[in-house]
Amino acid sequence: MTPPRSAASAPEALPVRTLAGIAVADATGEAVIGVLDALLAAGHPTRLAFLNAHCVNLARRDAHYREALAQFLVLPDGVGIDIAGRVLHGAAFRENLNGTDFVPRLLAGLGGPLRVALVGGAPGVAERAAERLAASIPAHVYIPVSDGYFGADRAPVLASLAAERPDIVLVAMGVPAQELFIAEHLDARHGRLFVGVGALFDFLAGNVARAPRAVRALRLEWLWRLALEPGRLWRRYILGNPLFLLEILRDRLRRNRTAA
Repeated sequence: MTPPRSAASAPEALPVRTLAGIAVADATGEAVIGVLDALLAAGHPTRLAFLNAHCVNLARRDAHYREALAQFLVLPDGVGIDIAGRVLHGAAFRENLNGTDFVPRLLAGLGGPLRVALVGGAPGVAERAAERLAASIPAHVYIPVSDGYFGADRAPVLASLAAERPDIVLVAMGVPAQELFIAEHLDARHGRLFVGVGALFDFLAGNVARAPRAVRALRLEWLWRLALEPGRLWRRYILGNPLFLLEILRDRLRRNRTAA
């Protein structure tokens, strides 16, 4: 399978910063939308991912996932990535581009009509998410293709995508499964822009409540999610966040020693 040309190799390449060996775009949402719009118009298949502290922790110990991310345009997601930007590069990223907010913004900002396929979530979630997107961003056509529980039987999903010929494929299977599925199985036969969207379908379908705006403004949505799902998320946040910060500090020390 020929891998899609990455956005980073396109003429409109965005500036990046490196965190834990991963190139992360340092740009405004408006600039990213402009680049993706140009890539779609030019027909360049592009992969888009979002990197938060949990993703960095996974990438440090999962070489397969880390190598897959090298094929994506990666956007900064969350306060942890901004802290890392300050520690390693002296400044926060220009904009927090978390997938839950950025993907609807991207769809609203792209010229249309585009065909947008949805893959992932529990049975019925992609359908409800498609209905919500159609109501809020009616410029495009939304096509629920499959839930995320097809396992190794991916042939029918790939065949459906090839038949539907979408412009954009949103994949909600969790990290790192969604990025590996995109990197290993989706190419120009299945679409032009492939996006790993995490829990977006659950938020759109109303299965998971977003934090109040005040909590989001304080950049504490992770704490809200932990309170809602402590049994599932306590390792990610209670253990993962301190580990992330420790490793970023170690990266800074290693870089200082190398420069000395």
